[in-house]
Amino acid sequence: MSNAFNKICCMEDIKHVFKDGMTILFGGFGGVGTPPGLIDLILQSGVKNLTVIGNDAGFPDIGIGRAVTARRVKKMIVSHIGSNPNAGGFMTSGEMEIEFSPQGTLAERIRAGGMGLGGILTDIGLEDDFVKRDKSVVTVDSKRYLAEPAITADVAIVYAEKADPYGNLVYDKSARNNNPLVAMAGSRTIAEVREIVPLGSLDPEEIVSPGVFIDHIIESKGVTWKWAWEKI
Repeated sequence: MSNAFNKICCMEDIKHVFKDGMTILFGGFGGVGTPPGLIDLILQSGVKNLTVIGNDAGFPDIGIGRAVTARRVKKMIVSHIGSNPNAGGFMTSGEMEIEFSPQGTLAERIRAGGMGLGGILTDIGLEDDFVKRDKSVVTVDSKRYLAEPAITADVAIVYAEKADPYGNLVYDKSARNNNPLVAMAGSRTIAEVREIVPLGSLDPEEIVSPGVFIDHIIESKGVTWKWAWEKI
């Protein structure tokens, strides 16, 4: 099988991808749907001064929150941080920068990045001086909008239920959350998956992320989401 149709690798194969100061997009919602093994790899690699982008800050010891707690993150672009008091503390002390974006706007900015668009127009926050600072206001058909820039990243990390060797992904219920959007918006996308199945065995109707967006596939050895929610 050619390399184009076999993207399966091990953690050691991709360890070199993670570097100081890089930008990482991550899937997940409160930790569910965030790839646990890849978070382990980020921590083990020792990389720091990261900019991470995703729905939220996870919890102190779940999801991306583990990297925040370990002080590896210099900036977050998220919709909220309320579930992770460490993130709030680091923001207040000035140790970590937080850029807040409304949840729907954030999702659309990531989608725009994955589709190769320059940004989106939205009226969310148009009357809020804090939200619209340093942003352009444009008028279309006599209506005013904020111009929100698209989001891309050096690396995108996602978690899926199944993958074939080409990287076609199937997600498990709510763990799908924003993973499909994140998968499109990285210059390099790494998928951690619970199960790898033979090429051609996935029902085309259940594939959510086409393999064309995926560069590497890692079989997960991580915790289950049931365990994660029981800890919350």
